[in-house]
Amino acid sequence: MYAIIETGGKQLKVEEGQTLIVEKLNAEAGETVTFDKVLFVSGDDVKVGTPYVEGASVTAKVVEHGRGEKIVVFKFKRRKNYRRKQGHRQPYTKVTVEKINA
Repeated sequence: MYAIIETGGKQLKVEEGQTLIVEKLNAEAGETVTFDKVLFVSGDDVKVGTPYVEGASVTAKVVEHGRGEKIVVFKFKRRKNYRRKQGHRQPYTKVTVEKINA
């Protein structure tokens, strides 16, 4: 059984017991979070939302917070002596899916 949820402007396919990285959530490590925006649920009977499945949710436990790999943002305009170098590390939350409620 799997579900497709929407969080942080992204759609993710999740299964029970799976650990995944999502955009940073306002929850402490060890807390339980609920994702209500469920787009699709598979199983014995398939449920497809318009746009969301009513009454469906996914509960997950927050494992940790962190920051992703560093990326370099470099702006450059030729012949104008213009260069700007900036780094960025995107914050994330690692969660483990506990239950899919359909």
